[in-house]
Amino acid sequence: MDPNTQDENSYDYVFKIVIVGDSGVGKTNLLGRFVHDTFDLSSKSTIGLDLNIKNMKVKDKLVRVQLWDTAGQERYRSITKRYYRGSVGALLVYDITRHDTFEDIIRWLNEIRMNDAHPETVIMLVGNKSDLEQDQRAVSQDEAAKFAKDHGLMFMETSALDRSNVNDAFDTLIHQIFDKLSSRLTTLSDKQAMLMRGETIKLDHTPSSTTTATGSQNGCAC
Repeated sequence: MDPNTQDENSYDYVFKIVIVGDSGVGKTNLLGRFVHDTFDLSSKSTIGLDLNIKNMKVKDKLVRVQLWDTAGQERYRSITKRYYRGSVGALLVYDITRHDTFEDIIRWLNEIRMNDAHPETVIMLVGNKSDLEQDQRAVSQDEAAKFAKDHGLMFMETSALDRSNVNDAFDTLIHQIFDKLSSRLTTLSDKQAMLMRGETIKLDHTPSSTTTATGSQNGCAC
């Protein structure tokens, strides 16, 4: 059965993933391509945040993936930083034709790690707009791959326009989160395991009653 036809309360895990990076790097179109297989040449910059949901089947488990598209503009930073809380995955997106967006990745990375993301958050560096490689590339694959290796990140280049590697990037991140975090289920108490199932992905020892690391099942995590 298609996981997206399942009742919203039937999933096993909730993964909160944030997509961050400078304005104009293509975060919204990456999400649109992954969630709806759409691309909008006239898409405008995200104002504040936008939430997309995708239900997936990962190793016989139903996973509800909350994908938070964050605004890249400075004026929204105080808002968007609050939404890093409880995230177990992140895509750090830059534009391969704009070196300044790559230079800003270290700032985005530090923000994620300093603003209550899960301590074992899985992070992927994504160089978007690979369709423009031939004559406009400003960031080499070698430079980006070295940065990713130095900071313990996964790395992939994508094109939301021609679909290249978009599904692979999200699927790889989600499967890596599953492999890394689900293996710790055996170390949790029975109470924590109950919280994990269908309600939270929080793995520390301070669960907060029915409030989960991703907010309520249908709410936000502000």
